[in-house]
Amino acid sequence: MTDTYTEHTPAERMAVAFARVLRGAGLRAPTGSVLTFVDALGRLHLDSRDEVYWAGRATLVRNPEDIPLYDRSFRVFWEFASGGHDEEPEPPMHITLAVDDDSDEGSDDQGGSEPSDEPQITLRFSAMEVLRNKDFANYSVEELRDAQELMSRLRFIGPPRRSFRNHRSRRGRKPDLPATLRSALRTGGEPIRRHWKEPGDRLRRLVLLVDVSGSMEPYARALLRFVHAAVSGRQKVEAFAIGTRLTRVTRELDSRDPDKALAQASTRVQDWSGGTRLGESLRNFNDQWGVRGMARGAIIVVLSDGWDRGDPQLLANEMQRLQRIAYHIIWVNPLKVTPGYAPLARGMAAALPYVDSFVEGHSMAAMEELAAVIATERRS
Repeated sequence: MTDTYTEHTPAERMAVAFARVLRGAGLRAPTGSVLTFVDALGRLHLDSRDEVYWAGRATLVRNPEDIPLYDRSFRVFWEFASGGHDEEPEPPMHITLAVDDDSDEGSDDQGGSEPSDEPQITLRFSAMEVLRNKDFANYSVEELRDAQELMSRLRFIGPPRRSFRNHRSRRGRKPDLPATLRSALRTGGEPIRRHWKEPGDRLRRLVLLVDVSGSMEPYARALLRFVHAAVSGRQKVEAFAIGTRLTRVTRELDSRDPDKALAQASTRVQDWSGGTRLGESLRNFNDQWGVRGMARGAIIVVLSDGWDRGDPQLLANEMQRLQRIAYHIIWVNPLKVTPGYAPLARGMAAALPYVDSFVEGHSMAAMEELAAVIATERRS
């Protein structure tokens, strides 16, 4: 198979490279302008510094105040493009790589360095953006705490459900007699204005079941922070830890201080980093809480890699029971991102037929996708 990069013309490669330099320097280089630059280069000599310079300046620069920055960027680009053998040596250009700390808004772009008259280009990238795509298994303790801020921004709100309580409405099918009579008293007993009511909406309960077994140890700490963000950020959230037993940790995680909440949850969970009995844990959940009402019409999120020491048929039966009463079952597996992954673990294979959505769970970007899946209305 031919490499697609080798199919690009020299003019296209030069235009794309120069556009990246300009964008790194802070100049806008729209795709349309770059295409025009490619067309201009196709009619010129690419080894002519002046021709390439004026082609770029005519097609990529729109404001006169951008010309000095364009000139400095072009010097850097041409020095590399010509292999450092430019006929006229140019003043040195310092390229600075800077990491933006998202918590320091309005910080000085120079990072407190001494001012200099030498031309500079500062290429910036966000530490939070790097953290967003990093695998949870590679997080340090400090990065886990930084990720808490990103998790607290997520909204875990599913599609609403109809409430049995009525509220006032401008248009409805059921008359609101008390409101209509009160209005009639103000008009001499004549019901000039009729009032209506209709059923309102309410939030669906969100139930989070997080696997804290030994196989999930690289991800359990980060996923528990995700669970804490969900519990402390909205109403009607229930959290359980799954291992060799089922442990309810809603009360322990219902604290604004994430470190305190996680410490309380760790103390509460006695089988941390132990074995996994998903089927027995789900049976306990269904018998004690789920079937009795907690899971009815709720969104159930299971965060587990699917490795199970118990009977897979028991897990399949309990997942089927849960599917009958739940609104939406989502299974979050951190291993799903692995190239060539297939749900071959006995527990995962047994549970998957009763799962509505099967998503990744290895990074903050995956958690953002999970929040979107939770908010999506399930198709019947």
